[in-house]
Amino acid sequence: MKRLMTTLSGLVLVGSMATAQAEEIVVGGKNFTEQQLLASMTTQYLEGLGYDVESRAGMGSAVLRQAQENGQIDLYWEYTGTSLINYNDVTESLSPEETYQRVKELDGEKGLVWLEPSEANNTYALAMREETVEETGIDNLSKLAEAVNDGDEELTFALNAEFYAREDGWRPLQQAYDFRVSRGNVKRMDSGLVYQALRDGQVDVGLVFATDGRIPAFDFQVLADDQNFFPAYALTPVVREETLEAHPKLAEQMNALSSLLDDQTMADLNARVDVERETIEDVAQSFLEENDLL
Repeated sequence: MKRLMTTLSGLVLVGSMATAQAEEIVVGGKNFTEQQLLASMTTQYLEGLGYDVESRAGMGSAVLRQAQENGQIDLYWEYTGTSLINYNDVTESLSPEETYQRVKELDGEKGLVWLEPSEANNTYALAMREETVEETGIDNLSKLAEAVNDGDEELTFALNAEFYAREDGWRPLQQAYDFRVSRGNVKRMDSGLVYQALRDGQVDVGLVFATDGRIPAFDFQVLADDQNFFPAYALTPVVREETLEAHPKLAEQMNALSSLLDDQTMADLNARVDVERETIEDVAQSFLEENDLL
């Protein structure tokens, strides 16, 4: 009988542990400032609501997505254009609304639920120093392509490794605008170093993210994508369907957070980290407190 009671106690303990693990929400994030901010913000927000949360920030984009599909990550913030092109292989030109509806449908078939998109559109962009734009007159990508093809400007470019290889990245961009930059004029580096290299005049053109606070802080000018090459990259919380079933209020709670984010808000928050050197945790906490979410 004693052995039976011990066995039953063990089963109860295992069951309790399984229940606790099932109730925990794992929040993921990619490995750049905006995503780390969102992971911290989401973690603090949900913990304040009483959830048991584990944060796994700093992951590569493809690894993070695979982890969510495998059930290792419950929730993270994704960009509509990234899912459309990189995870669903859709290359046709779509409006922002069409992009959202398409990824919502396609990812829904994989058990992933796209909640309400924010007003933040962190699209890729190419930027130059404002003084260079004034000197060259290059203020959009068509003029940049023309300058490269004519050889009037020996321009050097700084790109991160991911954009260099992405299906919505460097090679397709050159094809869309019909220009070709030699490998010797392209420097691949971490995203943070791109901003430094451009600011310090080590390169002429750099890859930036539209909501990055360093763009105004470093006097960069984004070159207009006048042929609309880049799709919309609306920042949106994406949650596993099973997670939502276990936590029925989670969708409404995350939508409330999503509704507070737009381009200027994210640029300001990113700048506080990258320019003013505040900690990610402090910036995330102050944002939540200012909006009565913590």
